[in-house]
Amino acid sequence: MNCNVPTDICFSFEGFCARGGKTDDHKDGWGIAFFEGKGCRIFLDAKSSVASPIAELVRSYPIHSTHVIAHIRKATQGEINLENCHPFRRELWGRYWVFAHNGDLPGFEVNSSSFYIAVGNTDSEKAFCLILETLRKAFPEGRPPIEKLYSVLEDITLNIAKKGIFNYLLSDGDYFFAHCSTKLCYIVRQAPFAGAHLIDEDITVDFNELTTPDDRVAVIATTPLTDNEVWTQIQPGQLLAFRDGNPYIISK
Repeated sequence: MNCNVPTDICFSFEGFCARGGKTDDHKDGWGIAFFEGKGCRIFLDAKSSVASPIAELVRSYPIHSTHVIAHIRKATQGEINLENCHPFRRELWGRYWVFAHNGDLPGFEVNSSSFYIAVGNTDSEKAFCLILETLRKAFPEGRPPIEKLYSVLEDITLNIAKKGIFNYLLSDGDYFFAHCSTKLCYIVRQAPFAGAHLIDEDITVDFNELTTPDDRVAVIATTPLTDNEVWTQIQPGQLLAFRDGNPYIISK
C-alpha cells in the first residue's frame, strides 16, 4: 500500500491473511513492514498467516502508514524459517529499504564479497542485496534524483528478471516501486469513495465513512483483493513507481 496520508491496512490485511493457508497455499511464512517517517516497523513469522499470533497482533493494533509491504510465502528456495521470511530490510543512504519478491530465480547467485550479503538462503534476499549493491555502487555520493535512480533500478531489475520470475515490491519510505514479471495489479482509491468487498472473506467496507475527500490510497497485489472494483493489470516487464497514492510518471 502507498498513500498520501497515514492509513491503516486492516481491510486489505483480512484478505491478505486468508491467502496464507486458507484460500491459497502460500503458507510457508509471512511478514509485513510499515514505514513511519524514516522508521520502519517489521513483523515476521515462519508460521502461516492464518495461524500466526503475530497476525492477530497486527489485526488488533491498526498501524497507520503511508508505505506498507506485506508478503505471504510459498517456498521455492530456502528452508521454512524466520530468516527466509519476506519482507527483507536493509539500510542505504541513511534510509531503510524494504523488499518482497513473488517468483523463482533458479540458480541465481551473487558475489559473496559484496557489501550486502543475504542472511538467509533465498533467491529473493540475494536479489534484494544485488539491487542495493548496484544502487550503492552507481551513486556512492548518496541518493540521486528519482529519474537517475529509476534508470539504474530498471536496468538491474530487467537483468535479474532474465533468470526467472521476478515480481517484487520495493520501498524506501519515499517512493514505492512495483515490478511485474508475470502477475501484479493495482487500484487507486480516491474520492468519490465507495464500498469494497473482499474476494477471500465475506467482508465489505464503505471507504466513504473512513476517509476524507483528499485521501488517496494505492493498493498493489499479485491478484485483486476485491471483486467489485476495477483493478489495473501491470504489464509484464513494467516497473512502476508510486508516490502519494498514485503512479509516479518518471521522465526519461
